[in-house]
Amino acid sequence: MKHLFALGLLSLAASTPAFAQAPTPPAAKSESPYRASATKINDLVHTKLDVRFDYAKRHLLGKTWITLKPHAYPTDSLRLDAKGMDINAVALMNGTAQTPLKYDYADGMNLRINLGRTFKPGEEYTIYIDYVSKPDELKVKGSAAITDAKGLYFINPDSTVKGKPVQIWTQGETEGSSAWFPTIDRPNQKTTEEISMTVPAKYVTLSNGRMVSSTPAGPGLRTDVWKMELPHAPYLFMMAVGDFKIYKDTWRGKEVNYYLEPKYAPFAKQIFGNTPDMMEFYSNRLGVEYPWNKYSQIVARDYVSGAMENTTATLHGEQVQMTDRELIDREYGSESVIAHELFHQWFGDYVTAESWSNITVNETMADFSEGLYAEHKYGKDAADAHYYRYLRRYLASPRDAAKTLVRFHYDEQEEVFDLVSYQKGGAIMDMLRTYLGDDVFFAGLQKYLKDNALGNGEAHQMRLAFEAVSGQDLNWFWNQWYFAPGHPIVTIDYAWDAAKKAETVTVKQTQTGQTFRLPFTIDYYVGGKAMHQPVTMTEATQTFTMPLSAKPDLVNVDANKKTLWLKTDNKSMAEYAYQYAHAPRYVDRREALDAAIKEQTSSEVARKLLLAGLNDKFYNLRLVAIEGLKLDDAAVAKAAAPALRKLAATEKESLVIASTLKALAKLKDKKDEKLFNQQLSSQSYSVQGAALGGLAAVQPAQALARAKALESDSHDALAQAVVATYAQAGGADQWTYVRNKFDEARPQGKFNLIEPLANMMGRLDDPAAFNEGVTRLRELGMKYKQYSADKYAIKLLGDASKAQTGRAHATENQAAAAKAVADLQASK
Repeated sequence: MKHLFALGLLSLAASTPAFAQAPTPPAAKSESPYRASATKINDLVHTKLDVRFDYAKRHLLGKTWITLKPHAYPTDSLRLDAKGMDINAVALMNGTAQTPLKYDYADGMNLRINLGRTFKPGEEYTIYIDYVSKPDELKVKGSAAITDAKGLYFINPDSTVKGKPVQIWTQGETEGSSAWFPTIDRPNQKTTEEISMTVPAKYVTLSNGRMVSSTPAGPGLRTDVWKMELPHAPYLFMMAVGDFKIYKDTWRGKEVNYYLEPKYAPFAKQIFGNTPDMMEFYSNRLGVEYPWNKYSQIVARDYVSGAMENTTATLHGEQVQMTDRELIDREYGSESVIAHELFHQWFGDYVTAESWSNITVNETMADFSEGLYAEHKYGKDAADAHYYRYLRRYLASPRDAAKTLVRFHYDEQEEVFDLVSYQKGGAIMDMLRTYLGDDVFFAGLQKYLKDNALGNGEAHQMRLAFEAVSGQDLNWFWNQWYFAPGHPIVTIDYAWDAAKKAETVTVKQTQTGQTFRLPFTIDYYVGGKAMHQPVTMTEATQTFTMPLSAKPDLVNVDANKKTLWLKTDNKSMAEYAYQYAHAPRYVDRREALDAAIKEQTSSEVARKLLLAGLNDKFYNLRLVAIEGLKLDDAAVAKAAAPALRKLAATEKESLVIASTLKALAKLKDKKDEKLFNQQLSSQSYSVQGAALGGLAAVQPAQALARAKALESDSHDALAQAVVATYAQAGGADQWTYVRNKFDEARPQGKFNLIEPLANMMGRLDDPAAFNEGVTRLRELGMKYKQYSADKYAIKLLGDASKAQTGRAHATENQAAAAKAVADLQASK
């Protein structure tokens, strides 16, 4: 699964002061119970389902035939997960004959069946159940990662929402499948599958495996039968029904299909077209060919997370669905979800985590895979930028430093889907790849997949696979990175001994808890050449010495830039400038630019470094340089203005053009009016929105008129620019548009709109608007408190309250803001 929050919402956390904080001590394990792998009493063998849908009642009418066998001991009973269902009949099958069985379903969650006789280990039997699934009546809760857990979703079934499609789709992870069919809903169970779906004939269906038949089923109805002939976990079962257009692709003779809403169908190839290349790349890199008979991807409305890797049939949230204009601005971070879910077809579906405690063998691997494909398709800089962004997200969250990667203690299983299992885990895997080297590393992944094919795996089995191919004991690596919390926090200092002609590097670990064993390379640059010194840090403070012919221009600790740590690197700005110009990697240049951003107002060297960054070969670093310019400083503005205007005239990347326009807008120079007006006609929404913002900075009245003309285009980037323009220059008549756009936005969109919303409510002398804004800031801060949204909301409430000073309704508005701040501060 790819969480929606991982796609963008966590950028909020990365902007908070939390990034510099040390890890907090781990919580006492007694606070949460130990979560063992599920004990196997009976094993699933085959699941046959026959389902129909009551759209009016939002019910599924189901029949299932479940074939099982006792695992290790004889048994005369069976427990199935069945959440909130009506159970009409339970019987033991003998050929086609049914023998009714006694059962207990008092709690409405666990179906306990008396089998009528004892079955021996390995002896198969089949249970028949007639049932009704009622997901909308089910009392279950979701989490921050997976916002709902009712398993089966009816979208606009009565067509009451104009323009919204009618759809049905399922979400199994973690234990949602048992809300729509009885099963043993545990990740260490695997079963083959057959699903017969009777649906309105006008709709398309999708499920796991292949469609084996499609036949009329009465007036206006059709029955599609899907078969999954290889075993997989129940949480990976899926169904989808709706008005989808199918774009058909292929890979090595296998079907590769993309299911989209009709209006997005013309752009299917642009959205998903790299999928066959991904399949080829991963198959070759892993040495294990894509293991299933087809691969489909479908986009659903109102999906409860980012995307889900159902076996052979990934379901995406609607954010992946784009028009040709939207695709102009798509970064790899938006495409990476496609790579992530595909890689799960190996790590998660082919070999499945034995328990949620070991979700790392699913999610860590999928997060790591995103950078792998970026490197293959877009180059090393793109991969390193992707990994670095994820690493910063983890480091920005001190609360996650207290968690282990393999987590046997938790309250709810959804808790393990977090920055540790995803972003930290991906960084750990990238670090292991660097340590072992590509040949050994990928041989280890291949062995893990082959040894555990169509079964289950856990972290230790992955360790044993890497040990087998490398010949090394890797317990030290697993113990410190998988089974212990936190990460190193280091300071790095340098000294040159002219008499001895030797450079010393002192690295000090300052975190509480364990001292990490850290292998890395130090590069010493003398006369334009780098000398490499592989070292292993085993002590809390360690000094490394290198004899050199002259004082080095640069000492580059962790030259591969793959060590997971939070570091204070005591380099001079001149050394950072040398690093930017000579060290080869994305992170080398990014570190130098980050240092220059901090020093630009007091250092000409830093300003020159930032200006060099405006012409970096990789677009992402051009963005970093532009966005890092402190243009409210006269010296910075004077140096940057001509460079920005030159960049605006030559740049090809739409996101860089947009960022350049935003920077020029801060200068508020009327000479840029012509540029802003020209770029308002851009096909890129980001550029068009930035141009509107620029025009608002130099000609507010003109921008206000242009904004009103753009209201009808609902695209997020453009709507944000219109909202920002109204926040700056609009009046009470525009408040309704601003408020409604905020309400309509998805979570990340709300965070993009929250600041202009706060600015406008503070600027207007309107108690009704002010209270509406206060309510929204408070609710957003409460809902996403774990991402520090409460602190952000408190700041904006304070700014809005201050802006009311001297206005007619200041007293009542400031009181409302103060109460919301108190509520946020008191919330847990």
